[in-house]
Amino acid sequence: MQRSIKEQVRGFRTQDGAGVSLVRVLGKSTVEGYDPILMLDSFDSINPDEYTAGFPMHPHRGIETISYVYRGRMTHSDSLGNSDTIGDGEVQWMTAGSGILHEERLPASERLLGVQLWLNLPAKDKMVPPAYHSIKHDEIAEIPLKDGKLRLLAGEYMEHKGYQSRYLPLDYYDIHLKAGGEVRIDTHPERAVMLFTLMGNAIIAGEPVREKTAVRLTEGSHVTIGAAQTDVQVLFVSSQALGEPIAWGGPIVMNTKEELQKAFDDLKQGTFLQQEIVY
Repeated sequence: MQRSIKEQVRGFRTQDGAGVSLVRVLGKSTVEGYDPILMLDSFDSINPDEYTAGFPMHPHRGIETISYVYRGRMTHSDSLGNSDTIGDGEVQWMTAGSGILHEERLPASERLLGVQLWLNLPAKDKMVPPAYHSIKHDEIAEIPLKDGKLRLLAGEYMEHKGYQSRYLPLDYYDIHLKAGGEVRIDTHPERAVMLFTLMGNAIIAGEPVREKTAVRLTEGSHVTIGAAQTDVQVLFVSSQALGEPIAWGGPIVMNTKEELQKAFDDLKQGTFLQQEIVY
């Protein structure tokens, strides 16, 4: 059975970090429908003044952040001692787990284009050790399609395997289609699937979807994605809905108010990090 569109969300312009201009597409008002994706921020700018202030050092607990920079660069540093730069089609995957401090710098480039997802951690994994991994070009398969290509950012596509999520199954594709092209993507019937039109207007399950729109799909075994009059770039995200309670405060996402309060108490008392700071 083909999946159809259940909901479309376009988001709103805002600022975060030290003044980075972005479009917040998914957030607190969409957590139930897009479970386990908590947040989706979209970046698209040719003006460095809109983003070079970056995101200074800040904490996270209880989530994973997945940043895909299709154009431009992002430099990550954290309390584990990691320092790494991705760019032009690469991914940063950070597991906040029990607690991490990190910063993201966005150097000037001709164009900054990409998204950051917040992926919820299951209750049993909220306090796992923090970790960082960058998915560079040599880990990302580019699979030809009849009308374009599919970049396998994480998970599996047919017989191809990419980086594997440790705590939730996650298939993450960057699908490029030529104008008028179409592809059918088979989906796991029991998983939640969302799409995001990064560039261009798409036709998803027969319905028009404008650029920079998140789409929640119904259950089913497959979905058709097409390009309208211009080329299109669509991000496909499939994972397992958790159906667990959420207590969300700023950069911390736990399951209860008590756990959330404990996280902020730890920050005040200097006991937030479960591992020694490397700096």
